[in-house]
Amino acid sequence: MLHVIARMSVKPGKMSELLKLLEALVPQVRAEEGCIRYEVCLDADSKIGVGPDKQALTILETWESEAHLEAHLAAPHMATYREQSAGLRDRSQLTLLSSRI
Repeated sequence: MLHVIARMSVKPGKMSELLKLLEALVPQVRAEEGCIRYEVCLDADSKIGVGPDKQALTILETWESEAHLEAHLAAPHMATYREQSAGLRDRSQLTLLSSRI
């Protein structure tokens, strides 16, 4: 199993537009073979830890295997999403994790 944390910085004033794109994308991704989890998250407003970053968005993913993740990244709907969202994001950080215990 492979876990992915995709954190991105959203350009000011573009969060609602990006969330609209993701609302259309999520059902397609969740229907992909090997997708266990694909969840779009915003920073929580909590007294624990640091305050929320209102311009940050995180996608939590779990895939059955690296091959499934590679197929996901090559999917036509992902190419369309990357093209449509390119002007809405400043930068992204991707972290890959494998389960151990």
